Amino acid sequence: MDTTPPTASDKTHPKADQTAYARQVLASEAGAIQNIVIGDSFHAAVELILGASGGERHGAVVVGGVGKSGLIGAKISATFASTGTPSHFLHPAEAMHGDLGRIRRGDVVLLLSYGGSTDEVVTLATILRQDAVPVIAIVGQASSELGRLASVALPVGDVTEACALNLAPSASTTAMLALGDALALCVSRRRNFGVDDFRKIHPGGALGRQLMSITEAMRFRVGKNMPVVQAGVSVQEAFAQAEAFAPGGRRAGALLVVDDKGGLAGIFTDGDLRRSFIRHGSSAWTMPVGSFMTRNPRRLTDSSLVRDAVQMVREFRIDELPVVDVDGKPLGLIDVQDLVSLKVIEG
Repeated sequence: MDTTPPTASDKTHPKADQTAYARQVLASEAGAIQNIVIGDSFHAAVELILGASGGERHGAVVVGGVGKSGLIGAKISATFASTGTPSHFLHPAEAMHGDLGRIRRGDVVLLLSYGGSTDEVVTLATILRQDAVPVIAIVGQASSELGRLASVALPVGDVTEACALNLAPSASTTAMLALGDALALCVSRRRNFGVDDFRKIHPGGALGRQLMSITEAMRFRVGKNMPVVQAGVSVQEAFAQAEAFAPGGRRAGALLVVDDKGGLAGIFTDGDLRRSFIRHGSSAWTMPVGSFMTRNPRRLTDSSLVRDAVQMVREFRIDELPVVDVDGKPLGLIDVQDLVSLKVIEG
């Protein structure tokens, strides 16, 4: 990376100088990731973790590091835990003062040190080797002291830091983070970790809510607080039926229209109502609702997730989405305000 100090001209235009330097930093960090070699040692590390977290031992991935490497390690541990592999962080210094008890028989320990010679980390690796605890090391070079002590060494290679002085951990920690994420996600994929598994360990926040079943989020349910109407009934009768299901309460912003077999034939929205009166005046009240409904509307199935509704609302700019069963019969309606109240979309 070019570490030439800014010229007088650069200092006259600080934004241009900052833009150029920021791009150098990003290019340096991206290059550090691209240069990582995925070889036999990586595959061995995946198998080692699968044998612990998915085998008879039911162990965890215990992650450790000091300083910036420790911060990166904590994030990698969180990635393992959030993608179905039990994991927690252990500070190597605290391990020497009782926290070695956090490591159980059957665990795999993942240690991070770019230089591979950090005293606390090397000491911990030495003890673990004596106790026959498997150690995976993310290091700069496999030939480093930590790399040699490890059961499996995952080198990121020689990295020039993005820092102009080539001192502050930057590109090296980015490479270690990326390699750790790759390891965690490969393990997760091998374990067939799916959407339902993800949802179980992410019940809160926007992620958890987006993975809710659409039927859980559905407020308006056929037969409970909203009717279905036949295409041949008048607009006035259709709205009378809707009012009967929710007298004085919140009414859905649309009516679901069914055919003779009970399948979804169309949707009649408040917008359709306005347009019918613009075209026909008060006589629209006595006309069939099927004359104004939107036929074959976009819909969700009972196997859809909230995120599917969010995507459809954003892509097609619609406010009401029918939900149907496997036979195409309506179960209810998702209103955009339901998604707003879940805080998965802005009002």
